[in-house]
Amino acid sequence: MNRANFLKMSALAGTAFTVLPSKVVFGSPNSKLSIGIIGTGLRGQELLRLSLQRNDTDVTAICDIQQVMIESALRLFDKAGKPKPEIYDNGDYAYRELLARKDIDAVIIATPWEWHFPMAMDAMDAGKHVGCEVMMGSTVDEHWEVVKKAEATGLQYMMLENVCYRRDVMAVLQIVRQNIFGELIHLQGGYQHDLREVKFNDGQQPYGGGAEFGEKGFSEAQWRTQHSVDRNGDLYPTHGIGPLSKMLQIHNGNRYTSLVSMASKARGLHEYIVKVGGKDHPNAKIDFKLGDVVTTMISTANGESILLQHDTNLPRPYSLGFRVQGTKGLWMDINKSIHIEEVSKPHRWEETKDWFEKFDHPLWQKYAEEAQGAGHGGMDFFVVNAFIEAVKRNEPTPISVYDSAAWSVITPLSEASIANGCNAIEFPDFTKGKWKSAKDIFAIGDDY
Repeated sequence: MNRANFLKMSALAGTAFTVLPSKVVFGSPNSKLSIGIIGTGLRGQELLRLSLQRNDTDVTAICDIQQVMIESALRLFDKAGKPKPEIYDNGDYAYRELLARKDIDAVIIATPWEWHFPMAMDAMDAGKHVGCEVMMGSTVDEHWEVVKKAEATGLQYMMLENVCYRRDVMAVLQIVRQNIFGELIHLQGGYQHDLREVKFNDGQQPYGGGAEFGEKGFSEAQWRTQHSVDRNGDLYPTHGIGPLSKMLQIHNGNRYTSLVSMASKARGLHEYIVKVGGKDHPNAKIDFKLGDVVTTMISTANGESILLQHDTNLPRPYSLGFRVQGTKGLWMDINKSIHIEEVSKPHRWEETKDWFEKFDHPLWQKYAEEAQGAGHGGMDFFVVNAFIEAVKRNEPTPISVYDSAAWSVITPLSEASIANGCNAIEFPDFTKGKWKSAKDIFAIGDDY
């Protein structure tokens, strides 16, 4: 069954779970979408490149405040053989001039985290659908405001969480949906990625080479590192919680109910500065607030437990630390292994290769060739495709504004828990009860 047919049947059985636009603007797979890109840094350029590859989109305007990024973005238009866009680069609020254009249907936001909230709010006020990089906002109240704005305007807000479309993750989703793990009991994930060379550089090269950040940094080092100075919590939970949410049917008969977080001491960033810049470097005196390892536990209405970890300031190989465990077996990505009772040998792991080939998601079977060369092993193609297809067909985005808020709000909730002695925090229900009957529409069949 493809997604369009599933949605028609779901409408008969219950409410499809998201906000639908109040006016039908597109409503056809053959519609063409006019897009504006706000933020053409390194991440924004990848999203732009994927948008330019399509025949059903026109990128009519771009916005950034750094000329070097604008110039890099314009080269992508030349490479794609597409007309040059209108450029908006006159200060921090130049994006509002882009939003005032009547010929733009949707915007993709790929700016520093602190700008996501005001830009998304302004975009929806201007009648634009929003595809936004993580995070949604900095406070719990900001998350509520985005949800309410999407509901009031009838516009789509989709967080562009690409790991939901990682090939092995989608194969595991297929295995979960076929009940091979049995009833789910415990899940784990996180963001375990050594980012020290992203958070610091010499101001000239994209990564590595120094101990500078802020005004002296380049790209993410200009803004991301400051969050580690000022905040202590899980600053990037969505890579882990997004895929797990889809497996747990969050907002489709289940929801998160409470959260508790704790943080280790902070040593990694100081040690890195001393190593590359020397003990007398001015940044060696900074007191970083972010604990090197932040651990968060979440409970659900249906009784599962979730463990998330944020670990970006210490030397380590990359891993999202996924574990999906049920009454009949489990998968762990750290050792690329699976165990299913009465199928696997007792107390022995199996390699996942054969399982993942058998349960390869129809989306990957259909679009694997088109996804080749896309960022992050191809999964960037799928998340951009999902946003564009949903908006131009006037259908719900597979990652709803409620999903986006629940995944992103973990950051301020974890900060509050840590600041209050690791106390449990009640998890907000952004759906106001609609989670009990809403239908799952994520990656149904081979559509999006």
